[in-house]
Amino acid sequence: MTNIIPYSINVSGKLIDLAEPQVMGILNVTPDSFYSESRKQTEEEIRHRVSQIIDEGGQMIDIGAYSSRPGADDVTAEEEMRRLAKGMKIVREISPDIPVSVDTFRADVAKMAIEELGADIINDISGGELDKNMFATVAKLGVPYILMHMKGTPQTMQNAPHYDDITKEVLLYLSEKIQRLRDLGQKDIILDPGYGFAKTLEHNYELLNNQEALCVFELPLLVGISRKSMIYRLLGNTQQDALNGTTVLNTIALQKGANILRVHDVKECTEVVKIVKAMMH
Repeated sequence: MTNIIPYSINVSGKLIDLAEPQVMGILNVTPDSFYSESRKQTEEEIRHRVSQIIDEGGQMIDIGAYSSRPGADDVTAEEEMRRLAKGMKIVREISPDIPVSVDTFRADVAKMAIEELGADIINDISGGELDKNMFATVAKLGVPYILMHMKGTPQTMQNAPHYDDITKEVLLYLSEKIQRLRDLGQKDIILDPGYGFAKTLEHNYELLNNQEALCVFELPLLVGISRKSMIYRLLGNTQQDALNGTTVLNTIALQKGANILRVHDVKECTEVVKIVKAMMH
């Protein structure tokens, strides 16, 4: 079991201590996110979801306005910004201070979310691959950046992904990106192995089994595994039935070094954190 490493990140001038694993609640302001129950579009739905994340013990919110499920429809930057503006306004009314990451791969959207909407962190599923300006933009903004591993685009990523050695290839991918970010002066980098993105069922479990290898970078680790197909396809059930499997995998992810868990089910995840922490003391 890997002990949770006490990293900290600077979020809008406040240091957040990641020795205490953080639970990041998912707020999808999209009509087509992969887990139907997470889609929130009306003001009332968004308000209810934000309050729920906070009431259940979530310490961060990840807001997404572009569905990255395999085969999802493309969304224009204008529409993404419109949805984010609506969602962020409500988040900040309910909680002016909760750290918010914006799930986007577009540099212009990232810039607007930080400068105009009061977001704190950029969560880029594409590792800078889908917008060549992203790394320079984030470095200039001076905000934490979540660097995720993916191949291809959300539309193509599950078309027969191939690796000779998934762990080695993910490590190499991340090391090259970290170096590029560092060269631009980026300070806070959070790594995400990208479970479910351009990976088969077997790839996902092999990578999770080797997850502590990512600790070599001495950077915080975010894991987003909640209700993904690697759970329900293995168990032969559905996203609706995948909470128990999610809890198991979140437990394993913490034992293998995760600092932040990005989840749909906040209450259950805070319980996982409490139990794993009790074992580590």
